[in-house]
Amino acid sequence: MFKEKRLFAFMKDQRRLLAFHLGGAVLNATLLVLWAIVLADAINRLFMLRQTLDQIGELLVILLVLTLSRAALTYFTELTAHEIGERVKSDLRMRLTEHLLRLGPSYTQNERSGELANTLSQAPEDIAIIFSQYLPALFLAAIVPLIVLLFVFPIDLLSGVVMLVTAPLIPFFMILIGGIAGQLARRQYAALSLMSAHFLDVLQGLTTLKLFNREGAQTETIRAVTDRFRRTTLSVVRIAFLSALALEFLATISIAVIAVEIGVRLLYGFITFERALFILIIAPEFYMPLRTLGARFHAGTNGAAAAKRVFAILDAKPIVRTASLEQPSVPNYTIRFEDVSYAYGERAALHSVSFEIPHGKQTALIGHSGAGKSTVAALILGFLTPSTGRITVGGVPLEALPLTWWRDQVAWLPQKPYLFNGSVLENIRHAKPEATEAEIYAAAQAAAVHDFILSLPEGYQTQIGERGARLSGGQAQRIAIARAFLKNAPVIVLDEATANLDAETEQQITAALKRLCEGRTALIIAHRLSTVAQADQVVVLSGGRVVESGTPRALLQRDSAYRALVMAANEPLPQAK
Repeated sequence: MFKEKRLFAFMKDQRRLLAFHLGGAVLNATLLVLWAIVLADAINRLFMLRQTLDQIGELLVILLVLTLSRAALTYFTELTAHEIGERVKSDLRMRLTEHLLRLGPSYTQNERSGELANTLSQAPEDIAIIFSQYLPALFLAAIVPLIVLLFVFPIDLLSGVVMLVTAPLIPFFMILIGGIAGQLARRQYAALSLMSAHFLDVLQGLTTLKLFNREGAQTETIRAVTDRFRRTTLSVVRIAFLSALALEFLATISIAVIAVEIGVRLLYGFITFERALFILIIAPEFYMPLRTLGARFHAGTNGAAAAKRVFAILDAKPIVRTASLEQPSVPNYTIRFEDVSYAYGERAALHSVSFEIPHGKQTALIGHSGAGKSTVAALILGFLTPSTGRITVGGVPLEALPLTWWRDQVAWLPQKPYLFNGSVLENIRHAKPEATEAEIYAAAQAAAVHDFILSLPEGYQTQIGERGARLSGGQAQRIAIARAFLKNAPVIVLDEATANLDAETEQQITAALKRLCEGRTALIIAHRLSTVAQADQVVVLSGGRVVESGTPRALLQRDSAYRALVMAANEPLPQAK
């Protein structure tokens, strides 16, 4: 019924609960028929045979026991169905999160954050409804009518035939109308994802909107987006009500047909009162699971729409690295690029790049925007894998090293480090979860940020807000440097870590970075060329190719690309070491 058949694979992990649920449903359906038989017998004895309540006391006790048993089984089956849904939701959310982490920034940077957040939070909720509501209703719709017919056919063949003929009409119309509802549900989910993504964009860009006086225009855009979602939702609701009307009408007509034929035959003596009463009691119960299935089918379509997006994410292929070294060990941390090429789809970013980042030395990587500098950093960090060529660490191929182990050896400091919504202490401790407070204080002192942190209202326990909203760019950068000091990794990757800072802050951070890089293998992607003068070597990229490399002093003393970049930037010629 759903295109995403893989949804039902989640049931394999819940076989035990599913067996309990199905067992309870079968037993409940059997007790339902017995309850109808006992009730019909009791009414027949009381009103037709003129027996007293004392004479039918045993039947009343049995009826009470059956009623309580059915109530307990109904509670049990609903509880197990809810538990299955909760487990599937938890499992699916975990799988999504783990898969997104494996995909890494190379995937997420091409997606809208708000839409991904909506998928992570809302999609598992919608899919869980399939397992907690739709599938249990599907099982009941298959089990209850079958058990009822097994009892009805021996008692009254004609009524059994009427039930058998009319029952398929309900799921037929349910599927017929449900096909339209499924299309609308997918449109609704797409509109919800768009709205979530747009709201997050607006919140993150609120300062820019205010600056350019675009609040009014953005308000109209939000109104249009929300109105589109409203109209799509109302379309889904309209179809749902239409479906409910059709299914209720069919069920009511079917029960009426049974009641008429039973009444006529009872009038002419072709059926006994007790059997007629049993059929009339059981007929609504026969159609009830089918009506419930029709009502919950539309809840399932929302889950199916969410599943389409979920499986689109799960189908995305992460970078697969078959590390051959279980206990990695490298003689040194010299990183070598050997004829490395990489392309983003049709756009080539690197062309046969070869250079070396010596162990314990500082290598500056410079070039115009789009030259491929960030691609080099992503390759070193393992977010990307070379299309051709290879990268080695101490002579060991990078792909042979376990990715988690390698990332423990690398500290990365980007231009805009991400700080989580928590305390300063928590954000620094991300680099080393088991670190003591003394180690964190020492890292902060090394990054020259300890005194600043102590000046905050609650010191290290001060909440800094989402993305470090309560800090300036330089303050956030220094906390990120403290995080790098705490990690104490042998390899450092600095991706334009001093860009967009004022001169005084840049000087403070440059001094902290100098201390951080001492004795470590460091790759410095430079924004301001004057900051790379103290590097041991400079590698110049242009158009995805290495055009030259050497020491800053040697490159400045000749007509080099490095010297041309410095002159074009209108910066004073740096005093290279």
